Parts: sequence; C-alpha cells; structure tokens
Amino acid sequence: MISIKDFERSDIEYILDEASKLENIAKSKEVCEELKGKILSLMFFEPSTRTKMSFETAIKRLGGECIGFENSRSSSVSKGESIADTAKMFEGYSDALVIRHEYEGVSKFISDIVDVPVINAGDGAGQHPTQTLLDLFTIKKEIGEIDNLKIALIGDLKFGRTVHSLANALGLFKNMKIYLVSPPELKMPNEILHDLNKTNIEYEEVESIEKIIDDVNVLYITRIQKERFVDIEDYIKIKGAYIINKKMLEGKDLIVMHPLPRIDEIDSDVDNTKYNKYFSQAANAVPVRMAILNTLIKNNPK
Repeated sequence: MISIKDFERSDIEYILDEASKLENIAKSKEVCEELKGKILSLMFFEPSTRTKMSFETAIKRLGGECIGFENSRSSSVSKGESIADTAKMFEGYSDALVIRHEYEGVSKFISDIVDVPVINAGDGAGQHPTQTLLDLFTIKKEIGEIDNLKIALIGDLKFGRTVHSLANALGLFKNMKIYLVSPPELKMPNEILHDLNKTNIEYEEVESIEKIIDDVNVLYITRIQKERFVDIEDYIKIKGAYIINKKMLEGKDLIVMHPLPRIDEIDSDVDNTKYNKYFSQAANAVPVRMAILNTLIKNNPK
C-alpha cells in the first residue's frame, strides 16, 4: 500500500466496510485472533505519534505483535547500514512492514526489494494512503456518504502528504467539489492538480476561508509544517495564516477535521463543539488500520 493513486473506488469501499466490521473490537478494547502469531515491523525513520501508536494498537487488537524502531537514531542506519539492508533484515523477522520516512519514494523502493506487504505510513511530502482511508471512513461515518460533498483542504497544500492523498482519493467519488485554501507559497502541487484534471472532480483555488466556509460540508485543516522549510524566515511569515475558532463556525452545517498534530490552526474553543471531529478521526485510525493489516497480511501468499 504505497499510494492512494493505486486504488480503485471499490478498493477503498472494501477497506471502509471491513473497518466498520472491526470497529466494535477496536472500541471495546478486546483482542481477537485474526492475526495471531503474526508480527508487524514498524520502520519509522521520521517521528510519529498517532500513526505509529495506532498501527501498534491495530496489530495487537488483531492478536499479533510488533517490533521496530521509532527514529533512525535507534536503528543501525545511524551506523551507516543501508535502508535496503535494514528492510531485508526486517523482512526475515516479520509478516509486513510499515515505513515512514522523510523522503518520497522510500516505501516504494523497499516494496520492490522485499516479499512481504509494505505499507507507506508517510513519505516526505509525498503520500499517506492509510491516513486518507481513515479520513474517508470519518467522513462517511459522520456525514453518511462521500459522494455529493464540498470539502475544503486548508493550510499547507504544498508539503502536506495527507492532503495530496486525500485529493487523489476524492477524485474517485461523484459530484464532488474541492476548495484548495492556501497562501500562494503553499499551493497544491501541479502534479496533484494534473491528477484532478483527469477526473470529473471540480476544484477551486482560493486564499480565504471566509470565502468558502458557508458552502462546505468539511473543513480539513492542516498545520504549516515547520520541518519542511529550508528557510525558517519563510515559515515565520506564513505561520498562523489560517486559524479556525468557535465564533466563525457558529450556525454552519459542517465538520472540522485535522490529521494532527495541531499547533494553532484550530482554537481549543472548538474542541467541545459539535464541529470537532478530529479526535474521533484519530480514534478511527485503529479499526481502519486493523482492516488494512488484516487484508494485506491474510492475503499475502508467503
């Protein structure tokens, strides 16, 4: 599972349906034995909280175990070992690999050299397919459908791998419109726009939340990613460009989502309102990633 662009709509719907079946197990904190005896390797070269912990929780809820590392300093890569050698070692230890890396393409590279399933848990400013699946699961659960919606993707659209994957996925659904809300410096890459142009999806690039807030079903907020900027001054100029608060949401018929972590993009006064779906969105990671692991590991012939 390297890129959401490899998916058909039917693939997405299958995972969402499987996640629905596993949701009660995830919520009840029970353990089933679907993947008893299986081991998942977590190769996290880049820091992560929610993605790493939800994958750990998912495999354990399915009766399996996990091994791995949470940054390159705690692996032999810090001693000069190649990523390829590290991946081949983990292939021998486990039934699937979950990879997060700061550079695009690393998950694809690893998938080409190992014979166990590889899951891209975020590669630089590239893709984050499992985040997109849990985002779609959240939208369907909260609104009832994914077709016929207007969704605003807000913030760092240039470097934000979550919005790259989500935009690609939304192109598979019907009667959709996407508002791409960002400062000029952080506009959606032309590659993603090119992909959208090949679908029937309608999109509009704007710089103001106020212009579109009365027209959307979903506000999907992303943080301005300090770690992606070469020049810190460029980050400081843009930081805080978009902030959502309770007052601007009052009377609106929409939900607010965020892949987290948030910095200052959503005021804490939104947390206790009906609009807040970002914490339940994070919780939805467990049944969705359970469905992903169950599907990939069970269907792997080796």
